[in-house]
Amino acid sequence: MNDFPPIRRQDRLLNTDRINELLETGEYGFFSLGANANGYAYGIPVNYVYDRISESLYVHCAPEGEKMNILQKSNRLVSFCIVGKTCPVPQKFTTLYESVIVFGEAEIVLADDEKRKGIRKLVEKYCPGYIEVGEKYMESSFARTSVIKIKIQHMTGKSKA
Repeated sequence: MNDFPPIRRQDRLLNTDRINELLETGEYGFFSLGANANGYAYGIPVNYVYDRISESLYVHCAPEGEKMNILQKSNRLVSFCIVGKTCPVPQKFTTLYESVIVFGEAEIVLADDEKRKGIRKLVEKYCPGYIEVGEKYMESSFARTSVIKIKIQHMTGKSKA
């Protein structure tokens, strides 16, 4: 899929290595879905993990709620934005920044093995010293946890250094 317009400021494009680094190390991202039942665009900050091999992001959530309602009822095309380092430069009326935006298709993971894979990757990223405890926690809360997989179709990154 290449239906995306080129970035206006080509001089600010991040290279693929830095994009992957930001995706792997970002603390959280902004998950933007379609419109909610009231017609408003819906976006929310969430923890996530990037799986470079499958070119996907994984997000966990409750089995019910706004994200799930939107994904079950509407177009599953989504975007996900990660912001890296930022630094306001007041005397120049600007901000130094770096960010990545991902476009993809979201799906609610139904297969237990893939759901476990996503949760394990989240535990490895956010709780690296607690893998064994995380495994037990995952099993005890497995039925009340959902996983959303965002299969990346296009991504780009920009920075102003």
